[in-house]
Amino acid sequence: MRKVVHWLLLVALSLLMLELFFIGRIALMVVIDPQSTSFQRSEAWRLATDGRLRWRQQWLPYDAISDNLKRAVIASEDDDFINHDGVEWEAIEKAWDRNAKAEEAAAKRAEKNLPARQVKIRGGSTITQQLAKNLLLSGERTLPRKGQELVLTYALEKLLDKQRILEIYLNNVEWGEGVFGAEAAARHYFKKSASQLSAYEAGRLAVMLPRPRYFEKVPRSAYLNHRAQVIMTRMRSAELP
Repeated sequence: MRKVVHWLLLVALSLLMLELFFIGRIALMVVIDPQSTSFQRSEAWRLATDGRLRWRQQWLPYDAISDNLKRAVIASEDDDFINHDGVEWEAIEKAWDRNAKAEEAAAKRAEKNLPARQVKIRGGSTITQQLAKNLLLSGERTLPRKGQELVLTYALEKLLDKQRILEIYLNNVEWGEGVFGAEAAARHYFKKSASQLSAYEAGRLAVMLPRPRYFEKVPRSAYLNHRAQVIMTRMRSAELP
């Protein structure tokens, strides 16, 4: 029995030390720009093992990034960004409902021997949640990892202000294979700096975020063009931190 208690205490201590490590790293981000994220390092390894490593990234301070892009990303990814505390529970619940209905419809098609359709899994993650996941966590989808994401999300919201969260997010988010951050994306797709992006260009980049590697291969996608126009109309009401 003592051995069991001993091991349980060791596990609890290890988890506590891990949390303190993560929170310490987040606290440093108040003044230190993160040079890479967990997601970027895993992508670099994947590309390197495939023999096609490429990496485009250049940090830009918040004020040097076009307000068009900030508004477009908020309008597309998290329209209540400046008001919530990191998690939008209602959005998560709606996403779960949509996913459950999509999977149920797919199962019914399979029972009737109808051609399968791709099930689009929708997320309800805020910008802060996406940042927490990409900065420090693996890409696996498990309940413990999701719980860890929530802990780090609240840590980000408590230790960093909204402007800093958005700055780090825009400088590290993936916009194509080996393309990370707003400046690299603007240079890659439009041959200009992220400070010079028009409303339409910003809208296109924002629409790409859920599936950047896919849209990189289909730049003339009708869906991409249509959604960019929709995002442009929503940008007017997007509030910046």
